[in-house]
Amino acid sequence: MRWANEADSAALGELIRLAINTLQADVLTSAQVAASHAVMGLDTQLIADGTYLLAERDGQIAGCGGWSRRATLYGGDHSADLRNPRLLDPARDPARIRAMYTHPAFVRQGVGRRILQGCEQAAARSGFARAELMATMSGLPLYQAAGYQPIEPVEVIAAGVPVPMVRMGKTLILQT
Repeated sequence: MRWANEADSAALGELIRLAINTLQADVLTSAQVAASHAVMGLDTQLIADGTYLLAERDGQIAGCGGWSRRATLYGGDHSADLRNPRLLDPARDPARIRAMYTHPAFVRQGVGRRILQGCEQAAARSGFARAELMATMSGLPLYQAAGYQPIEPVEVIAAGVPVPMVRMGKTLILQT
């Protein structure tokens, strides 16, 4: 695993589009999958902040995901109305786990789990005691298995279509 850089952006964008189209299709209608692109995607602020991890296997990006010290909970570069660049206070605010995607060829192989753990540890090292995320229906099993608890179900209206998600949280424990 390594932290992503600007040169990775195009490849990450392709992986994210493929992951949304393929993995969400098992749990959402085709209209909801299409609408998901309006509120999901690459947030290059994570790359600029040095908080976006990627995992590679055999020279291919197998997955990606990040954490943030900014208030934005979800959304990509194209969903400006969801973005809030305000810096969070680790003493009172939870870090954000953001933009987690696995290439369909690498699902159920521990890629997402390793990225999630790397993000959690980086956030904990930065002083955050808690993390929150907005789970997609396809990501929900991973987050539940990793100890995240539901905070509230959310229905995001994207392109006029309701897309179900779940806001989740977890206490972080710094591992030495």
